[in-house]
Amino acid sequence: MFGSPRPAWRNRAAPVVAVFAVLLLLLLCTAGAEGPAARIVPLVFAAGAAGTASWAVWRWRTDRAVYERQLTEWAATEAVLGERLRIAGDLHDLVSHGLGLITVRAAATRHLPQSAEIRAALGDIEEAGRTATGELRRMLTVLRRPSADGPRTPAEDLASLPEIVRAAERTGVRAQLQAALPGEVSSGVQLAVCRTVREGLANTARHAGPVRALVRVHRDGCHVVVNVADSGPADGWRPTPGAGHGLAGLRERIGSLGGTLTAGPVEGGFRLTARIPDGPPR
Repeated sequence: MFGSPRPAWRNRAAPVVAVFAVLLLLLLCTAGAEGPAARIVPLVFAAGAAGTASWAVWRWRTDRAVYERQLTEWAATEAVLGERLRIAGDLHDLVSHGLGLITVRAAATRHLPQSAEIRAALGDIEEAGRTATGELRRMLTVLRRPSADGPRTPAEDLASLPEIVRAAERTGVRAQLQAALPGEVSSGVQLAVCRTVREGLANTARHAGPVRALVRVHRDGCHVVVNVADSGPADGWRPTPGAGHGLAGLRERIGSLGGTLTAGPVEGGFRLTARIPDGPPR
């Protein structure tokens, strides 16, 4: 799909190969020689080989530690964002219930003949309104509370996709974004698109490491289609799988919009695909 993956550490191996080549050339040139050179060059070669190998191991461990730290920080950010989304769901349930009661009581008030009953109904409406407003303010305070790293994340839309890709690149994933969506896209679908891209790139970072990933967002008739595909695990990469809640929550979100979510291996890598109905382009 993307050709042979080339993690960043491979580029740093070039100086190591060059050093070995020079030392090997010196060894070959002095093969069969007598005198000090015959004794010194093999020692230099052995010392250079040992030093170069030690440096390569140290550099690999350092790069791996940096990558894992970045991945952990990104996972923590994702957890905070997911919790805020759950709070938003609670907010919807609480406010919907309270405002629903207000609507029902207001409608019933029109059919009450006695003023005492009207006053009681209006009292119920006032109390329900105060309760719903209090719950709304309390939940919004939580949602607006700034995190340790900055202000809260606003609702994402298609304009957020480049930043989502850049965030994944900071963990080592070399992501390419291709987005073409003519016409208007509903806000709910835009948010679902962003969540799909974010989860797909997070899965690539966890399971494949610093490899290439292609993100494609386009229309297919009355559907918005999102594909996030990678080129397979980097050489020697040890996956760090999550609990699986991300895909489960994403599948629920896509399903609530009438769409489908599929995920699985393909062409040596892994692909996540979401198809979300959104009507014809407007």
